[in-house]
Amino acid sequence: MSEAKQEKTNLHPRNKHRSRYDFAALVKATPALRDYIKINPYGDESVDFADPHAVKTLNAALLSHFYGVAHWDIPEGYLCPPVPGRADYIHYLADLLAESHNGVVPKGRSVRVLDIGVGANCIYPIIGHQEYGWTFVGSDVDRTAVKSAQNIVAANPELQGAVQIRQQENKHQILKGIIKPGETFTLTMCNPPFHASAEEAAAGSGRKLRNLGKQSKVLNFGGQQVELWVEGGEQAFIRKMVFESAELPRAKTWYTSLVSKSSNLPGIYNALEKAKATSVRSIEMAQGQKISRFVAWNFGI
Repeated sequence: MSEAKQEKTNLHPRNKHRSRYDFAALVKATPALRDYIKINPYGDESVDFADPHAVKTLNAALLSHFYGVAHWDIPEGYLCPPVPGRADYIHYLADLLAESHNGVVPKGRSVRVLDIGVGANCIYPIIGHQEYGWTFVGSDVDRTAVKSAQNIVAANPELQGAVQIRQQENKHQILKGIIKPGETFTLTMCNPPFHASAEEAAAGSGRKLRNLGKQSKVLNFGGQQVELWVEGGEQAFIRKMVFESAELPRAKTWYTSLVSKSSNLPGIYNALEKAKATSVRSIEMAQGQKISRFVAWNFGI
């Protein structure tokens, strides 16, 4: 079943992407999308989700129509994430903050968010700022990704002054070298590289393509090495993030990270116990047939 056909009722209630794609509205926002629209086997308008150019143009249209970001592009071969799922993480983080604000989501510039691994696409800061007015610092180890994210911010006046992009100079550090002395954040968020090797990443990409009925090695979602895999996989990455967070001053910060594989949770919980985190949460997000989740922890709020 195409994504256009599905009613994405499992997305967060505030997610703007629960309904079918309104291609007339999307084409109005981004006329170039018209060239990629086809009638699928169900008789609906859709795009070929195995075509990287179609997916990128659809993303640009979604960001323009729903979030007012008219100028968005990424370099060839970089991760082109699905906007609806990325929006879900933002909305569930908003709910997490609301728990300590009498059920009301805090909005505005006083909410500072660190997006670890912002990527060339800068998706989370775009959605988080446009939905809730939060301010963001995005970090990345990849210089091309940093430059691309900076270009997106510079090209869209509504993001200027609200989103800052920082280069992580040490690929062995996550929070260190990014968070400045005396600087505090309300939230940190992260979508870590979840594969443990290039071979594992390639196998995962192959499964996605087969699910789309394609044999091509061209990836609709793209992705550079630092975006897709890291030695030890996501568990090693998140454990490192946990121990780094424990060494920082005890600011009132929720540290969070997506966890793609539930089998990695025990190892992450073990690290959190060793780090003496005072509050630990695991929050599930159902996106269609896929169950995603993030782990959140703090050291006293």
